[in-house]
Amino acid sequence: MVTIRETAKAYEPPMTLNITDLPQVNIDDLDVQEREGRNQDNEVFKYKSVVVEGREYRIPNSVIEEIQKIINLKPDIKLVKVTKTGSGLGTRYQVRPI
Repeated sequence: MVTIRETAKAYEPPMTLNITDLPQVNIDDLDVQEREGRNQDNEVFKYKSVVVEGREYRIPNSVIEEIQKIINLKPDIKLVKVTKTGSGLGTRYQVRPI
């Protein structure tokens, strides 16, 4: 028998992480999926994500745009590192080839 206490201790709420939480991103091996979520006003919005080792990582559109620019400059690129600064509407992402 598993008690409510044991279940509560082991519980991890479902959470979408951000692509910046990954140490590196292989741009050829990850399957991008389109997802839907709801904002604070309960309005539906769409976002892109990848699943790595069973965990979902959101990919902001600005990161996709930056990767596109890198591919145009260096078509054979395979790995990138994504970092962010700021929060909320002030969040900025930087994509660096590895």
